[in-house]
Amino acid sequence: MDITIYQTYLPHHDAEASLAFYRDTLGFEVRNDVEYGGMHWLTVGPASQPGTSIVLHPPFADPGITEEERRTVAEMMAKGTYAGINLATKDVDGTFQQLQAGDAEVVQEPTDQPWGVRDCAFRDPAGNMIRIFEVR
Repeated sequence: MDITIYQTYLPHHDAEASLAFYRDTLGFEVRNDVEYGGMHWLTVGPASQPGTSIVLHPPFADPGITEEERRTVAEMMAKGTYAGINLATKDVDGTFQQLQAGDAEVVQEPTDQPWGVRDCAFRDPAGNMIRIFEVR
């Protein structure tokens, strides 16, 4: 088998704020920008990985979602417990300093974890957890 990671999905509640964060703060390129039915999807990713993307989507685009589910998703997004992604860098301390100087919400400064990795954490404008691991 030859399987790769192509896309992952993260919700957003403000396309412009998400675009600014992923494009301007993280430096990702915009691969797709689609508005349909009053909703806005963005596809972004690192220029060095053209085959891997993050799709930033409206969390309530699924027509089968119930009102109770909408409330639960909205509450979890507000708390920052609904979705997240792990990214990697060769220099977590340098990356942290650059992101901290921008508009990223710091959750955890660079830390040596007991399981052997060094990482830091931020939230994007929708509350999604973004952990950045140092990979050498």
